[in-house]
Amino acid sequence: MTRPRTERAAPRPSRPSQGSRASGRRRYGCERNTVIVKVYAIDGVVPVVDPEAFVHPAAVLIGDVIVGPGSYIGPCASLRGDIGRIVVGAGANVQDHCLLHCFPEATCTVEDWGHIGHGAILHGATVRAHALVGMNAVLMDGCDIGEAAFVAALSFVPAGFEVPARTLVAGTPASVRRPLTEAEIAWKRRGTEEYQRIAQRSLATMIETEALTAIDPDRPRLPVTPHHPLHMMRGR
Repeated sequence: MTRPRTERAAPRPSRPSQGSRASGRRRYGCERNTVIVKVYAIDGVVPVVDPEAFVHPAAVLIGDVIVGPGSYIGPCASLRGDIGRIVVGAGANVQDHCLLHCFPEATCTVEDWGHIGHGAILHGATVRAHALVGMNAVLMDGCDIGEAAFVAALSFVPAGFEVPARTLVAGTPASVRRPLTEAEIAWKRRGTEEYQRIAQRSLATMIETEALTAIDPDRPRLPVTPHHPLHMMRGR
């Protein structure tokens, strides 16, 4: 009695390389320390990341997202261009755990040298050039943060609210508190420059690794430019 013939299983399709669009990731950076970023197309619209920008591998970019040169996107930031457009300008930074989103056909914009602190939420907001948004602030649809203005940490900026240039807003809901000083604006500029350097250093030297199990007695400190919190600058 002969055994029935069985057909050989079709070969499994090869997995796409990590650098391909199908993998949902994109490679960029220097050849030795290539960074793999979570990038997702939707309806054929693919995020655009300038080669001189740094996007942390734990960040997520979806759809209609444009990230400009020299900018920094931190770990666990979510830029969701799945129904509207997200634009991050040149030299700007969007730090850890920030969320950028908007309503259909709208645009959420951080202009050149914009500075978005840890955990902030921007929903259909516009942050003008050189403006700063403090940690865990919430900016609602259609609000406009003027050039070189500051939004204090934990503030809630309601929909449609317009913040004058070079002023401080704070509170829930936010209100204009006072004009900014030249020293405060210069302090913010130095902080943004530091994030631009972080982007450059990350592109050049950041690699995934394993933690050490003991402290090296000759452990170096990181080569950074001195920059201190605003309250220290004021001499408090």
